[in-house]
Formats: sequence, C-alpha cells, structure tokens
Amino acid sequence: MTSDLSHSLDSFFKWIYSLISLVVIGFLFLLLSDPSSAEPSVPLAQDKSKETLLLVWAHPFGQHVKISDCWETFAISGCKVTDNRSLYSQADAVLIHHQYVASRIGYLPLEPRPPGQKWIWLNTESPTNAKRLWKYEGIYNLTVSYREDSDVFLPYGYLIPVTQLDKLPQGRFAFTFKGRTSPSDLLRPRFVAWGVSHWDESLARIAYYKLLKDHIQIDLFGKVGKKIPKGRQSLLKVINQYQFYLAFENSQHTDYITEKLWNAVESGAIPVVLGPSRENYERFLPSEAFIHVDDFPTAQDLAQYLLTAKDNPSLIEKHLRWRKNYKICRPWWGRDYYCMACLAAKRNKGKIDVVKNLNEWFYS
Repeated sequence: MTSDLSHSLDSFFKWIYSLISLVVIGFLFLLLSDPSSAEPSVPLAQDKSKETLLLVWAHPFGQHVKISDCWETFAISGCKVTDNRSLYSQADAVLIHHQYVASRIGYLPLEPRPPGQKWIWLNTESPTNAKRLWKYEGIYNLTVSYREDSDVFLPYGYLIPVTQLDKLPQGRFAFTFKGRTSPSDLLRPRFVAWGVSHWDESLARIAYYKLLKDHIQIDLFGKVGKKIPKGRQSLLKVINQYQFYLAFENSQHTDYITEKLWNAVESGAIPVVLGPSRENYERFLPSEAFIHVDDFPTAQDLAQYLLTAKDNPSLIEKHLRWRKNYKICRPWWGRDYYCMACLAAKRNKGKIDVVKNLNEWFYS
C-alpha cells in the first residue's frame, strides 16, 4: 500500500518528531508541495510539460463544494481539478468517494477507462462503515484516507507548532484555539458534554457511557439529547462551555480519530477519548492533551478523576498548557483532499501500481 510518497513521509516523520517531540501531521502538505521532497515517477521536466487533470467523480456525501485553485492555495503547479464528468476521457486521474459508489445511487464510471488513467480511492469512514470494499478490489491505483499508511494521508485534524507556521504551506489555514490558552481561562461553568447523532446499543461507546453516567452528570446533545442547531459552529459553541467532552468513536480502528476529538480540541474542552489505543492518539496530540478511557481500570475511576480535576486549576492546566504552542488545521474537501489527490496523481505519472487487498489492508 505504501508509495514513494509514504516512504518520504516516514523519513520526515522521524525527523520532525525528534525536533519537536510531537508528530506534526501537516508534514504531508510540506512534502507534497515541495518537488524535492519526493522522487517523481517520471523526470520532473516531463512531468511539468502537461497539466494533470483530476476529475472528482462525485463530491463527498452529495454536498457540492467549491474547488480550490491548487496553485493559489498550495503553490502546486500543473494541477487542475474539475467535477465536470464530460472531461472523463481527458482526465489523468479520477477521485472516487467510496461512500458514493457503495451506495444504492452511486456507480463507477461506465465509459471505457482511458489508458494510463488512475483511479483514486477516497474514504473517511471507518472499516465498520465502509461497506462492500470487496467489490472494488484491483481497480484503484492510489488511496486517500485518514490512515497514516495511505498514499495520501489526510487526518481529520492536526496540530502545527507556532514556530513552524511560516514554513508550512498550510500554515495560513491554521487557526487559533477558542480559549483556554492562559491561566485565567482554566475553569468553565459546565462539567461533561457529549454530542451523539448515532445511537446504537451494540456500540462500545454506548456501553461505556452507561457505566460512566452512573457516577457523574453527562449532558447529552444531538438526536438523543438536547437539540442544537445544525452545523459545526453551533456544536463548538456548546462544547466551549464545558470542562470535558466525550470524544467517543463509533468504532475502534487504526488511526480512526475523527472530528469528535478535534471539535473538543478546537473548543478548549479536554477530550475524553474512546477509540484506538493511547499510543495511536499520541501520534496526533501531546500525551497530556487528552484523557483515554483505558487510562483507568473502571468507568468509576475515570469519573472520580474528572470530579477531582474539574475544580482543580493545576490539574486542568496540566491538560491545557500545550495549547499556547500550537494552532490547529482541519482539512477541507475542496482544498486539501482534491489538491493533494491531484498532486499524488501527478507525482505517480508513469506508474501502473494497483492497490491490492484493499479490504484486508483497510481492516488491518
């Protein structure tokens, strides 16, 4: 599954970790926008002689988004992104969102596939919710997902040290945290919140919530709790009032760390996480930036810690002191996903690699 890009990413990852003692997920963009960082598939002059055209087969989740100019956004030359299906025969690559083609209304391109055209698999859901992967074996050439070993690695969010902002092309899209970056902003009026839209009694997060709520008050929001207006900003305003936020994933898989965590981080609530291992989370955040349910032998022990910490400024500060040194980035479809996929296609011109064992890899 690992391309030349991911080999370069691995080397850079080791370097940046030793430099700042934290994975800076934004290194992906630094590599992709720097021609010297990854060996192109064909000589660079030849690669630049023809513009690479990426066709977005369907915008993710049926929501049309504005397509960014990759040169203006990331200084990526020779990349053009379109959603005009009439250009299918001219496209160098087609970006295909898995949830679309796996749905009842979605379908793959029906016209014959032009020679050399790359199909790029895009997915942001967990393996549990990525249905019928087995149907698409052997048709893709590149992968785009939150998995670190994807050809294009795009997590739901990542941190950039303030000292690195001017050195990373995506630094201008980073934004400051909403509060809790100074000692005077440590305590908040409300205790623990959880926003949940999908309630399924068979999920581990529901079972853990039931254990936890026996010992502390948890304010629920969403379909099974207090209703709030739609949209991320409405949820962020709610989270901004709380000391802690339950960032419980709907399934537990490698690198599957979603907006649930990053909403808490952005809003200044200390995330209490249930998902992959603590070690997995620590590739994205400082170790003290979150509380993992596995840190405690029982839900009652976790509840006792939260009760102790909520009115203890020193404990709260321990979980928040890192914030003054970072800004946050959250990838956006029309900007990050499309431009990075186009650049990956450009860098892999001349290669005929096929993604093998898609289902087995993604479930690993």
